[in-house]
Amino acid sequence: MPLFVLLHGAGGTGEGVLRRLGSAPDAAHVAVLAPDSRESTWDAIRGEFGPDVAFIDRALQRVFESASIDPERIAVGGFSDGATYALSLGLINGDLFHRIVAFSPGFLVDGAPHGKPAFFISHGTADPILPIDRCSRPIVSGLTGRGYDVTFREFDGGHEIPAGIARDGLRWVAGLPPIASSAGLAIPI
Repeated sequence: MPLFVLLHGAGGTGEGVLRRLGSAPDAAHVAVLAPDSRESTWDAIRGEFGPDVAFIDRALQRVFESASIDPERIAVGGFSDGATYALSLGLINGDLFHRIVAFSPGFLVDGAPHGKPAFFISHGTADPILPIDRCSRPIVSGLTGRGYDVTFREFDGGHEIPAGIARDGLRWVAGLPPIASSAGLAIPI
């Protein structure tokens, strides 16, 4: 079964960000690991990678020991600060995370990329917290310029994960096609 490591935004929790996805993980038949950051947000957002990476690594080891996970279908993703962390951690560990999902990311943390992961990025066009013009659009442009496969979904809305975007993001993690009636515009890259 595919595994999706889901990272929460600043001040959030794993349980809280999992609720944002609703029934999308179950509908896509994706197992989810939703850890909590060690502080109010992920360590590299305010500095460098450290205790959060070690915690995620231990949690992954436990999942691999207790569940039948397809090693070719491991994805990392998140919302807001969690999306920023997922993009950055995923690029650095692209040999483990073959797919990266970013719901409203802010930026990329520097690090040497490994592997060639694919990306699903979504962002609201009216996001007042992380404006799309300063965040996702430059991120997508940079990733495509470096030859990465990027699916970019803009939607009418703010700093959120609409149900259709969550559903399509999790279907993408599972390798399933999107559902035609999903909200948001598919931006060809």
